[in-house]
Amino acid sequence: MQLRRQLRIAFICLFVVLAISVAGYRLLGGSSVSFLDAIYMAIITLSSVGYTEIIDTAHNPMLRAFNIFVIVFGVMIMLYVFSVVTAFLVEGEITNIFWRRKMLKRISELKDHYIVCGLGDTGRHAIEEFARINAPYVVIDNNEDQIKRIVNHESGLYCEMLYVVGDATDADILEGLGVDRAKGLISTLASDKENLIITVLARQKNPELRIVARCIDQKFAERLMKAGADSTVSPNQIGGMRIASEVLRPHVVNFLDLMLKDKSRTLRIEEIEIAENSTWVGKRVADLHLRGSYNLLTLALKDAYHDGKQHGFWVNPPENVTCHPGLVLIVLGDTKDVQSARQHANQRAHHASA
Repeated sequence: MQLRRQLRIAFICLFVVLAISVAGYRLLGGSSVSFLDAIYMAIITLSSVGYTEIIDTAHNPMLRAFNIFVIVFGVMIMLYVFSVVTAFLVEGEITNIFWRRKMLKRISELKDHYIVCGLGDTGRHAIEEFARINAPYVVIDNNEDQIKRIVNHESGLYCEMLYVVGDATDADILEGLGVDRAKGLISTLASDKENLIITVLARQKNPELRIVARCIDQKFAERLMKAGADSTVSPNQIGGMRIASEVLRPHVVNFLDLMLKDKSRTLRIEEIEIAENSTWVGKRVADLHLRGSYNLLTLALKDAYHDGKQHGFWVNPPENVTCHPGLVLIVLGDTKDVQSARQHANQRAHHASA
């Protein structure tokens, strides 16, 4: 950004000197000097190509003095322009332009991805989780320097991060991020009002999108939900609960921290939803062999039916529960094992519908 600003300044200075030169040659050269002659004289003087003067300065001391001014300042400006252009090329700005176009093309090809609006402390931790479990995501933030610091992080976790520098409250930019094709959106801007605007715009573009918004002031939580957010998260509330949990149940907190911070594996509590045409439909949970085949521990079921009654979450469910479309299995295990189970279910669903 700094180099681009210098390049603009250099060309502005060059244009100003060129304009002054043309005006000076016409005014001091007399009525016989045409506009084309003045431009030609200015260009050969500034470029120092050494062509013959087409405007005679030998019998016009004032014009000759002006020509000296043009030569001195013109050479200085040209040297500055050449140095900035060289730096622009050497430091890869041209390459960055093509790279950005390539990245925008990759973003346009995304589907069922996640959009993270805002790359502050909250957004940074969110994309860390996406990167660790290899979930497709794209980031938007108006601070390019902050984005580059994260991209160039020594861990290399974000080296392939797709991002756009811009205002997340701009509807056109959100559309360019593929909000109509996205699976989820996280709005983590520092302002609750901006998060509210993003929620409204995103919900208008994609009624099926899952939207989670950061909320500092609790009075905005209800407004965000009415605007279309599926859930709101208050960092202050989460922080208070974490502090209390550290005192009340330290071993549980340590176990959860181990899941999130262990770099050797990505142990997570995940969910697997039973599709409409999945061959898992009609089978008991025990028949899925989640523990033996995928090394997954079933913690709960959502919307499970038992004895003709519908339940919300069924914690530690019995294994004789029959799977049905829309049933969600809450499991504990490595994300690779969870992905394997999902793919297996989807492949079976595909074969079943074929």
